[in-house]
Amino acid sequence: MAQSGIRVYFDGLCHLCSREIDHYRTQRGSERIAFVDITAPGFDPESEGLDPVRVHRAMHVRRADGNMAVGVDAFIELWEWMPRYRLAARVSRSPVPRFFLRVGYRMFAAARPYLPKRGRGCEQSPYCGLPDKKDH
Repeated sequence: MAQSGIRVYFDGLCHLCSREIDHYRTQRGSERIAFVDITAPGFDPESEGLDPVRVHRAMHVRRADGNMAVGVDAFIELWEWMPRYRLAARVSRSPVPRFFLRVGYRMFAAARPYLPKRGRGCEQSPYCGLPDKKDH
């Protein structure tokens, strides 16, 4: 990650999440983004200053200034770093679109634990079966 970049923490066991991250990795601007799979063996959320349960409930992005964006705010932060998505980020900051994005993300976050997992299987992560998968 470049010094002025961001860190995106994502669920690598989730098919949909991984496909989306794979797409973002191909976009201009992604060279300044570190994508961190929170389900990878050896990932230690506490060493990253993250709550081990909360990081598995919603996507997190550590901004260049060290502050954290969570859920929809994490996506908006990510989109800001890629020229192709800057308009989406700008629109998403408005109250009405942001409201609908938050509702949609909460529904997705609640359903995500029940979606099919990638090949590695859930036994690789102690967080696959977390109850109460709500966005914060």
